[in-house]
Amino acid sequence: MNQKQVRLIVGLGNPGKAYSMTRHNVGFMVIEALSEVFSIPVEKKKPDILYGRGSIEGLDVILARPMAYMNRSGRPTRGLAEYFGISGEEMLVIHDDIDLAFKRLKINMKGGHGGHNGIRSMIDAFGHGDFARIRIGIGRPDGPKEVTDHVLGRFSSAEKEELSLVIEGARDAAIIIVSDGIQEGMNRFNKHK
Repeated sequence: MNQKQVRLIVGLGNPGKAYSMTRHNVGFMVIEALSEVFSIPVEKKKPDILYGRGSIEGLDVILARPMAYMNRSGRPTRGLAEYFGISGEEMLVIHDDIDLAFKRLKINMKGGHGGHNGIRSMIDAFGHGDFARIRIGIGRPDGPKEVTDHVLGRFSSAEKEELSLVIEGARDAAIIIVSDGIQEGMNRFNKHK
């Protein structure tokens, strides 16, 4: 598969203050980090999605955060993509991943949903999984804690100390993917434990 230039970067999360600093919202956090560094306010509205247009390393991009809940994020994202004439292959999705240890980043060119409801919604909406992803490890819960409670829970104080570095790493990975392509991003970031 010949990867196209990324034109749309989508961070997955849940809207509302109650979810703002939860593990499930790391995708939103990376969009905020990109928004800050490149002065791209993510404030324009389409149905159930906030977005901003700007440039990263001289390339035109759209940053977006779906405002439907995680498991319904696909349809508003597809609506935005269609409005701007962007295909799924030109999209990068940033999301949490319970199957990766905390602090691990993994970039994929395409794939299935792996049980992630946000990615399942994206695949359903676009009709395929041919979009790049940055998966941010949030680890599995210790002991008998439910998976839902874990992903919707806040980071521990030890994790919080390292969270900004994790978000910066994912932000930098997104910049590399936009400027140098998905393969370069995979080469640089997938080997780091």
